[in-house]
Amino acid sequence: MNSGGLTRSKRDLPPMHYTLKIESFSLLLKTKVEKYESDVFKAGGYTWRLCLYPNGNTKGIGKGFVSLYLQIENTSKLGHRWEVTTEFKLFVRDHINDKYLTVRESDASVKRFNEVKTEWGFDQLLSLETFNDASNGYLFNDCCVFGAEIFVIKPTGKGELLSMVKKPANGSLTWKIEDFSKLDKSSYLSKAFTAGGRSWRIKVYPKGYDDGKGNSLSVYLELVDGGKLPPKKTVWAEYKLRVLNQQPHGKHVEEKTSRWLTSSSYTRGFPKFMPLGDLRDVSKGYVKSDTLIVEAEILTLSVSKLFSH
Repeated sequence: MNSGGLTRSKRDLPPMHYTLKIESFSLLLKTKVEKYESDVFKAGGYTWRLCLYPNGNTKGIGKGFVSLYLQIENTSKLGHRWEVTTEFKLFVRDHINDKYLTVRESDASVKRFNEVKTEWGFDQLLSLETFNDASNGYLFNDCCVFGAEIFVIKPTGKGELLSMVKKPANGSLTWKIEDFSKLDKSSYLSKAFTAGGRSWRIKVYPKGYDDGKGNSLSVYLELVDGGKLPPKKTVWAEYKLRVLNQQPHGKHVEEKTSRWLTSSSYTRGFPKFMPLGDLRDVSKGYVKSDTLIVEAEILTLSVSKLFSH
């Protein structure tokens, strides 16, 4: 239920950090006490107390309501220009249903306690009419219970910066594969090049791989040590792979792709990059002096960096 900028709901769980139980509440009122301050308690590494106005804080907008506030204590130990950021909830027990009315800001906004503002809370925690009506269970057998739950927000100062980098520096490699006709291994790896803080290399299957085995040249880009990426860590790469035509004005064979690379999938490319017949046909110009030239060009790359404030 929302009203007056506050959200009120009920739950079974009692307040995590502190409860203030008042017996013979009517006798407390007879003392004409304007404000009752609880004992201090610890939460989130700081010292606090509850401040209760049984007949409302008339200095604010609490007339006709029970007013309840959270106050930070022992601030002299916090140093100059201290600030404590919190999210907190205040409570009133419903004895009949054995539940706790939970009151918080409707927008769940954080509150900053500092030298200027050492107290936050609610002028209109609960109307006196509702509170005093025994059928609601808040004042039961002349007894009532209030409470507080405080979550202190302590930024670690750590974060992550994700950048999508177009044409990263040193993001290409030209690889001359000599004695191409004499290659007898299933696959070969180029030297590594570094782009976006990571190492990359080209992987070639001279006689094809997967669907291209026996009929195509297979060409891939591999993220070096990609298998060591942390679980769920991904790296985006958009890139081109090409085989150069070494004839003047010859047309290169080029393929473009983009992928999220992971620890289980860090070598991606084309099993059927180009027909083996085109490589064997010297007149086509892809193999010259028994040398094949393969290139990789990274177009866009995700770069993730951790930082500390």
